[in-house]
Amino acid sequence: MWNRRQLLQASATGFGWLAFSALHAQENTKYRSPLAPKPQHFPAKAKRVIFFFMAGGPSHVDTFDWKPELAKAGPGGKSKYLAPVFKFNRSGQSGLPISEIFPHLAKHADRLCLLNGMHTAVAGHQQATVAVHTGNPSFVRPSFGSWITYGLGSIADDLPGFVTINPLGDQGGAQNYGSAFLPAAHQGTRLGTGSRGVPNVANRHLTAGDQRKQLDFLAETNRRLLAENPTDPAIAGLIESYELAYKMQTSVPETLDLNRESAATRALYGLDDAATSSFGEQCLTARRLAEKGVRFIQLTSQGWDQHNNLREAHGRNATAIDKPIAGLISDLSQRGMLDETLLIWGGEFGRTPRDDKGDGNGRGHANRGYSMWLCGGGVKGGLRYGATDEMGDAAIEGRMGTHDLHATILHLLGLDHEALTFKYAGCDFRLTDTSGEVAKGVIA
Repeated sequence: MWNRRQLLQASATGFGWLAFSALHAQENTKYRSPLAPKPQHFPAKAKRVIFFFMAGGPSHVDTFDWKPELAKAGPGGKSKYLAPVFKFNRSGQSGLPISEIFPHLAKHADRLCLLNGMHTAVAGHQQATVAVHTGNPSFVRPSFGSWITYGLGSIADDLPGFVTINPLGDQGGAQNYGSAFLPAAHQGTRLGTGSRGVPNVANRHLTAGDQRKQLDFLAETNRRLLAENPTDPAIAGLIESYELAYKMQTSVPETLDLNRESAATRALYGLDDAATSSFGEQCLTARRLAEKGVRFIQLTSQGWDQHNNLREAHGRNATAIDKPIAGLISDLSQRGMLDETLLIWGGEFGRTPRDDKGDGNGRGHANRGYSMWLCGGGVKGGLRYGATDEMGDAAIEGRMGTHDLHATILHLLGLDHEALTFKYAGCDFRLTDTSGEVAKGVIA
């Protein structure tokens, strides 16, 4: 006795079977969003990342890398050692030395993991900026936010998986949040703060119902095309962009409406102070995005390139970010989110311990040794990991290059940096290229 499959194969010279096969293939090529959550390689410490990028290169020897020997140098002179221009205080039970320009962050000293052995290959702003974002200073490569959403997908259903708030327009520009050869769905979405955070997010020409009908028609057409070309990432990216744009018309205004927050929360982030309100809005927006399931969120503070005017500009920049970041740490902790959120702070490099212009108030670019810090997301708090030499010139202990930093971040997210690859132009590419070691000493 024949079953249905055999009957269709034998009847009408097989045309019935062909029709059945087409239906079966269609069922098995159902569209799956490239941003759908994916399993980790191993259990993760963190679910998401918030990256505070300090564009221009904050001075490590004036912020998070206390150098007693450098403090003896005095006012300096051109190309001579210049003592720290700010006082450092021992903070928290751990006694971490933190500059006086970060009084609010100092209260979280026992949660911070200072990376004092950072180094990077080049001392030019654009190359170093692109390197910290993509792992490569010279070639167009996917940003590490894109690699993370490629590896893990996103938890958010109605927001992008990767958001960058007020990003740089220069020093690599869109390359710093681009997906390069990864599928387009993993590119970072630029976002401003306030009600106009995404330009033209509202459709003023069609009702929601008419838009839905239009999108359903486009989706059906694109999914048929995807069934014929299942390996074409551009088609999947197109489907995802249409669907996400439709959902964002509702989700973005709601997420960016900070007036929904209590007066106490707004004060915690410094929204009531002109000096802190701008970055405070970024930090509060980041928390709301994190709650919605956005996987990677970047915030940018610009203007840290102090060849002169170091005291005034670094002091002003630190004031602008100190209370907002400390407020975010407190808020995430109160909501039970800090342990699963990895916070990263730092610039493209640091600044030399030498007096750049001879006026006792500026430093040059330092790529051989500088500082970043981590917080939450499975890292040890109250820790100084790595060190520069006694004057702060170069990293000598616990050295972490860009690939080591990225390998460590991926590891905390449950991703093996050597296994996270994408085949392009016949080669298996990865974020950490052919190197990178996980800094296991920072992992709790």
